[in-house]
Amino acid sequence: MHNPTAMIAMGGNSLSPKGETGTIQQQFSHTRETLEGISHFIDRNYNLCINHGNGPQVGNELLRMDLTHDQVPPLPLGVCVAGTQGTIGYMIQQSLQNKLRDMEVDREVVTLVTQVIVYENDPTIQVPTKFVGPRYTETEIKLLAGKFGWTVKEQEPGQWRRVVSSPMPEYIMHGKSIKALVDRGTIVIATGGGGIPVYNNDSRHLEGMDAVIDKDYTAAKLGRIIRAEELWIITDVKHIYRNFGTLKQEPIREMTRSDAKKHYENGEYQKGSIGPKIKAAMHFLKYHGEKVIVTSIPCIKDALDGNAGTVIRNEA
Repeated sequence: MHNPTAMIAMGGNSLSPKGETGTIQQQFSHTRETLEGISHFIDRNYNLCINHGNGPQVGNELLRMDLTHDQVPPLPLGVCVAGTQGTIGYMIQQSLQNKLRDMEVDREVVTLVTQVIVYENDPTIQVPTKFVGPRYTETEIKLLAGKFGWTVKEQEPGQWRRVVSSPMPEYIMHGKSIKALVDRGTIVIATGGGGIPVYNNDSRHLEGMDAVIDKDYTAAKLGRIIRAEELWIITDVKHIYRNFGTLKQEPIREMTRSDAKKHYENGEYQKGSIGPKIKAAMHFLKYHGEKVIVTSIPCIKDALDGNAGTVIRNEA
């Protein structure tokens, strides 16, 4: 019997929600809550690969570097991304292993430190767009930006954050190894934070880059490599909404890839964080994926049963 394969993209904010300080105890607690949702895939015998965001966590690492730069040699952003793959991967791996023991399921969980090749001259590198780290008032962040040379933007009214470069993923290293593990039933945590950004130098050697790759688009590419039928984008809303944030807001329960493309090109999803998720969904479905589901952690079980979330499919 063929077990279905799902690629799951978890937001970094699901482990460190806005409004919290993000202590390791809080992050472990949220990780365990998140894995309650993931356990429903295990109940249904899915083969699984998980990636995760790292915006809050890598931003905190950068802040730590800035605050201690005169005492400890600072680490570049690319190395900080690698570090968050380890720390967040460890939290997910340990929490999921404990959950599997409680479920009496004999499956292994591994975390793979994953490099992702980007173009050295990707134009997005010159225009930082990826929000990282804590939220500040305008007054607070302008002081920090002046002191440490940050680029900053307003994410929501009155909430400002640091922004860093976010090039597109072009090639995922170790894809064959990830697929081999997933196919044998191992639950793999890979391309955390979108992957460690690297590029090929003139000697065709890999060099690190100071950037954070969009994890949803990386998940779509990795989903292709492991031949996943389904891409699950786990966010903080139950559905994708039409006219989001207005009095005319309404949930979208199903749409086709061509519908998504049309609305995206019309600018409906360009604002906020949903645009990259729609773009990732279109990429996944363009090749072989069967469906993309966008929903929140508490709604995963209902979404698996077809009663929650937004489902995006190719035309019949």
